[in-house]
Amino acid sequence: MVLLGSTGSIGVNTLIIAERYNISIEALVAGNNIDLLNEQIKKHQPKVVAIANEADRAKVNHSKVLCGTKGILELIEMSHSDTVVNALVGYAGLAPTLKATSLGKRVALANKESLVVAGEFIDMSRITPIDSEHFGLWYLMNERPVSKLYITASGGAFRDWELGKMKDATFSDALKHPNWSMGNKITIDSATMTNKLFELLEAKWLFDTNKVDALIEKKSIIHALAEFTDGSTTAHFAGVDMKLPIAFALRGEVEEAILPPTDLLSMGSLEFLPIEAARYPIWNIKEHILEHPHLGVVVNAANEEAIQAFQDEKCSFFGMSDMVLDAYQKFEEVKASNIDEIIQIDQEVRTYVTQR
Repeated sequence: MVLLGSTGSIGVNTLIIAERYNISIEALVAGNNIDLLNEQIKKHQPKVVAIANEADRAKVNHSKVLCGTKGILELIEMSHSDTVVNALVGYAGLAPTLKATSLGKRVALANKESLVVAGEFIDMSRITPIDSEHFGLWYLMNERPVSKLYITASGGAFRDWELGKMKDATFSDALKHPNWSMGNKITIDSATMTNKLFELLEAKWLFDTNKVDALIEKKSIIHALAEFTDGSTTAHFAGVDMKLPIAFALRGEVEEAILPPTDLLSMGSLEFLPIEAARYPIWNIKEHILEHPHLGVVVNAANEEAIQAFQDEKCSFFGMSDMVLDAYQKFEEVKASNIDEIIQIDQEVRTYVTQR
């Protein structure tokens, strides 16, 4: 297989599963963590690697090193593997998804933004999601008719903060996730609930339905629920560990223990809470964007620029949501008819947000 984003948490867990099932690694793609990449190269012996920056090429212990987006696409083009695991972060993951699917490869997708930005232009038959929520939905549905699908959210770093204090929250405050450690972008997106908005859009494309919603379950033990037309509802319980969806994405079916069983007695009580727009302003557009999913490109571009502004102390925590919602209203009438127009809209939104 080809692994994009090998040094992130999804990438590291993917290599653990690949080693368990003797899946060979044809190529690795990483960002700036060259030390870890070199360890992975030594262990897995890929034929080719790609990195983000040309300046780091000499640090990589490999004879075949490609660089940048062009290098990633070239790597996918030259690969013989049928499976590409895309664990890249953000908009950068879109072009590799499009390249891999256009070549008839199967994409095990952990890059939310690919579907959020361009879901209508991606062949869903070639996509297998690596996401605990969407894996949980797939696991539950089992081709039975459903009336509604639910995914769960942890609530992020500020779920228990007083609303009045959140306006003064810092970037480092937002990175203190209550349940686990993740990369900067997804942790910020968890705090604003943008990641859950994105996951609803993913579910819309993956399962071809608008009947999706999200709610908060603080312990992150239940990842998804399916409400069936017969009136019953089932929930997917599993530990907070991405190895299970990764194993299914790579193997198709798994019949042995990947995780220990959920200890129901030690779990204690479970509580579901609504996602409130006062704490998570992005939730104001949930219904509208599910009806107009082509606007995902606007939200994603504005969100990435807003996160950078928050990190650079150019806006407040709630200022990020203000920037995204303002851009959403500004570009509400746009609709791409092809990938070139997606790229154009993305650039226009970024320019607008950074100059406002």
